[in-house]
This record gives sequence, C-alpha cells and structure tokens, in this order.
Amino acid sequence: MDQYVIKPWDNPEATGNKPVNWDLQVPPEIDALAEQVMTHYDMSVSERTLITSKPDKGGAIWRIQTNKGPRSLKLLHRAPARSLFSVGAQAYIRQQGGRVPELIPAKDGKLFVESGGKLWIVTEWVEPLTPATKIDLAGAQQLCYGLGEFHRYSKGYVPPQGAKNASRLHKWPNYYRKVAKKIGWLREVAKVYNDIPASQAILSVVDEFERQAWDALQKLNESPYRHMVAMGEPYWGLVHQDYGWSNGQMGPGGLWVIDLDGVAYDLPFRDLRKLITSTMDDMGVWDITWMRGMIEAYHEANPLSAESFDVLLIDMALPNEFYKHLKEIFYDPVTFLSTGGVEAIQQRIVAADQSKWQALAELAKDRAKYKAENYEQLAALRQPSRPARESVPDADKWVLQQPAQAEMQPESAMEGKRDMAAVPEPLAQGKQRAAEEPAVATKQGKQRAAEEPAVAMKQGKRRAAEEPAVATKVKEPVGAAPSEAEAKEPAVSLVPVVRDKVRIKLKAADAKRVYRKRVRVVKRDESRPQKKRKPVKTVRSVSRRKPEKARTTKRKSVQTPRTTITRKLTQSASQAAKRRAKQKSKTGVVKLKKLARRAASTVKVKRKQQKSSASAKRTVKVKKKAVKN
Repeated sequence: MDQYVIKPWDNPEATGNKPVNWDLQVPPEIDALAEQVMTHYDMSVSERTLITSKPDKGGAIWRIQTNKGPRSLKLLHRAPARSLFSVGAQAYIRQQGGRVPELIPAKDGKLFVESGGKLWIVTEWVEPLTPATKIDLAGAQQLCYGLGEFHRYSKGYVPPQGAKNASRLHKWPNYYRKVAKKIGWLREVAKVYNDIPASQAILSVVDEFERQAWDALQKLNESPYRHMVAMGEPYWGLVHQDYGWSNGQMGPGGLWVIDLDGVAYDLPFRDLRKLITSTMDDMGVWDITWMRGMIEAYHEANPLSAESFDVLLIDMALPNEFYKHLKEIFYDPVTFLSTGGVEAIQQRIVAADQSKWQALAELAKDRAKYKAENYEQLAALRQPSRPARESVPDADKWVLQQPAQAEMQPESAMEGKRDMAAVPEPLAQGKQRAAEEPAVATKQGKQRAAEEPAVAMKQGKRRAAEEPAVATKVKEPVGAAPSEAEAKEPAVSLVPVVRDKVRIKLKAADAKRVYRKRVRVVKRDESRPQKKRKPVKTVRSVSRRKPEKARTTKRKSVQTPRTTITRKLTQSASQAAKRRAKQKSKTGVVKLKKLARRAASTVKVKRKQQKSSASAKRTVKVKKKAVKN
C-alpha cells in the first residue's frame, strides 16, 4: 500500500464496465489508506462517513467519530508541496485568532500525514454551521465581514520551508490580457460556427465586451497597482479563491471559513470582488444598495485604502461574468452552441450590464470615505528584507518525503483546468486549436513548412488536386432543413460542414506559407555565388576535350596551355548547371503560385456560397414578416 500513488479516479479504468457514482464512494485503495492514516493520530475511530468526494481531482472528506469527539479527515488533492502551503496558512490563521477549523497534530508532531503521494489532515468538526441567508442584505454583510476578518488574520504569513509558494499577486495584468484575448477568440469561434443560430447572439455583443476588457487593462496599468504589489506578499496576506455562501458559514462566535486548501497570496479584495459580481449576476441587476452595503461590511473588518477601492472598481469593470459563462465554448464549440441556453445567458448578461455601469459610477463617489495610503512612497521606503520562517510553530520540522522517480507525478491535472491561462485542447482534430489559438497554429505551420518543405509541397499539391472534390461534396446550403437522422443528432450533423470550412482555410494558409518559404530559398540560392568545382576525369569529360585538342593542333602558331582549356570547360559546366537549377526553381515557383491561386479561389467560392445562403435566409425572414403583417 505504501507504493500506491493517489490519482484522480473518475475514469473508465477505475470503473470498468460497472457504472459507479464516485460522489458517494471512493476506490478501495483510498479507503485502505484512510484507515492507515488514522493510525498516525492519538485517537480511536468508531465511525467514518464520506461527506464529499472529488473524483476528478483526487480528494475526499470524511466525518469521523472518535473518542475525543467528532473530527474531519481530509485528503488534499494537490501536490504535497502545494498542500503544505495551505496547511501552514490554516495553522497560522488559527494561531492569529481566525475562525478556521483547528488542525489536529499527528503523533510525530506534524499537522499532516503524507501517504499515497498526497497530504492528509485531521481537523476539529465545527458544529453547528449554517449558511448565511441570501434573501436579504444582512446575510451578505455577514459573509463580507467574516471575509474581512479572514484576510486581516492572514497578513504576515510566511510558508514553511519546502512549501510551494502560491501567489497571484503579480498576475493581474496577465489575467486581464488573457480575458481580453479570449473574448476576441470567442468572435473567431462564432464566425467559424456561424451556421449555428447561437453564434449570432455572441457576435452581436462580443465587440462591446472585448472593448470593456481592454479598457479595464489600460485602467489597471494606470492605477497604483504596481506600487501596491511592491509592498510584498506577507503585507497583503492570503485570499481564499473559492469563497462563497458554502465556504463561509455562521457558527460558534461568528462566521467560520472552511476549505482552505486553495489559499494563495493576492490582493485580498479579489475575494470581495468575486463575491459581489457573482451575487449581482444571480440577482440579474447591479444593485448599488447591496454593493455599497457589502463593501462597507468588509471595510469594517479589514479597512480598505482609497487605492484599494480604485482597483476594486477596476476589477468589477472587467467583464468577468461574460467570460466565466461563455469560456466553455473553447472545450466543445458544437455541443456548447447547439444544446441551447446561450441566447438566454447572453440576454441576461447584457441586461445586467446596462445597470452595471450606472452602479459603478455611483459607487465611485464613495472614494472619499477611504484613506489614501500613497503606496509609491511606502514601497520606496520599505526594506526588501524577508521575515523569518517562524510564522507557524515547529514548521521547520515539517519535512516532505522525496518520492521515487516512478512515483513522481505533476500537480493534479485538473487543477486550473478551466483557467484561460492554460491552453485548452479539447478537439483532437485540431479544429478548435485553429479557432482558439491562431498564433500557436501559425507558428506550428511555419515550423512544419521549415522542417519538411518537400513533403509540404507534395501534400499541398495533392490537397489542391483533391480540394475541389471535397468542396463540391457539401452542396447543401447551411440553412437547409435537416433530415430525420440529422434531427436526432444535430451536433454531429454540423461537424463535417464546419470541418470542411476550417480545413479549406488552413490549406490555403499552408499553401501560402510553403510558397513564400520556397521563394525565399530560391532567391537565396540565386544570390549566393557559385563555387568552382575541380574537373573530374571521366569518359564523358575526355570525349569533350578531344575537339579542343584537335583545334589546338590545327592552330600551330598558338600555344594554349592545358590549364586554360580546363578553366574554360569548368566555367561552361558551372554555367550549364546554374541554368538548369534556375529553370527548375522557376518551375517550382510557378507550380506553387498555381497551388496558392487554386486554394484562394476555393475559399472565395465557399464564401460566395455562404453569402448567398445568408442573403436567402434574410429574404425568407423578410417575406415571413411581410406575411405576418
């Protein structure tokens, strides 16, 4: 069992042919490890109940009944070094007086047990815990006040030796830039799948939200953000990253914060922004009364500066909800656009966005309530000394095991799976990568053309010969009524049409790249001086010299040395070779030009067909409206 390495178990290999609901159980190997882990603690367990499981990540939580009261056993799904960061943070916040579950030390004094390549922790079971009410502002204010306390108690935390430093403090500009770029990619995906009605709903609003994202990035760069982050990570403390109505609950003495395994360094009001924007999205309107009340409750527990208030407003101006709801399109565009609901999401976000800017403008008038800190001067005066690693008692004894090379595995593959800093590759055919990552696709195309020019020329020639046949196969207009078989599976019926359009565009672009590469090679060869080669004595060369010898014998008065004759023969041979190479290169260039023109004409034909079908659709709509009127 010591050799068993825990991995996500929500896969066909773990279930086999028998369907298993992994939300209600874990593999038997995990159960055996849990029993073994509990022996490392000074307690006797009489009952163990699975509360929740994370099969896609490899984590689980049990409620255990012991001789010392109810406790919680938790399997942390992240890599041990990353989990060590959160374990130290939970111990530090508890030490400072924060209401987080207390970690129970094992027999060796550590606050964790390492087994199966993961960290396990045992904490007190806090009860009773009840979620804050969502129906009125008072519940939201309780949630925000508890969040402010959590942030205040986390200031000054320094992770234990060997922990992986988790920080998002300096990543705001990159995140803003990623959101802006991916909203732009939404437009490209919608254009590729423009035959699906939901794409038109996205195309009608994507330009406005893309502009909002770039404007927010510009405002962030002009704000005091860079001076604020220069204060250092322990100065600002930790963010929960997944704080909400379920992870902040009312209990003994006030609001308790649970599930701290994802904490990281960041500007603390990022948690507050997520809570406000998600609440406004649920309400369907940006209510200035709720927003002001939530910020004031947080400010009472963890005072905001005027600069922090400015950056908070900028972060709310970013189109976070639009990006959050529509980024799923990158994983499976056809399914996402065809299953319905996209138009409803788009209409709800646009309706809420109309009240958003009025609420933000009204909220900006409250800036005078907050004290300015002038972080530029504070950062200049701040000493760059790092505090000692004594924020958690006995943390210097927390030494992680060194796994064997065969057991080493990367941090959970599902962590950050939906994050738009990672590059999604949902479609094996490369169809989505072309729509989602045009820059990467272009680089890969250039690299392929540079590495295998001859193969690319042959493939391009073959594709140009086959492309007209492929293009003529799809004669059915885009807006035509589907057959009975297609009506049962609309998502599948759209794939060949879309794949043909994407493939035609890629082939045209690939042919142009090969053509330009070949032209550069030809020009470089022509500009390079030809090296003179030494003559090789062969039967053919000897036969060529005989007439020259005959002429020299006739001209008895002229004594021509043998070296002169050899030089002339070499020059004539090199000139002939040069002429042959030039003719061959011109022939290749002409063929490539024909290939590029043929591919371009194919794309033009497809575009004309699409325009004609679109105009036909508009004509039908106009006629229907006229008939109705």
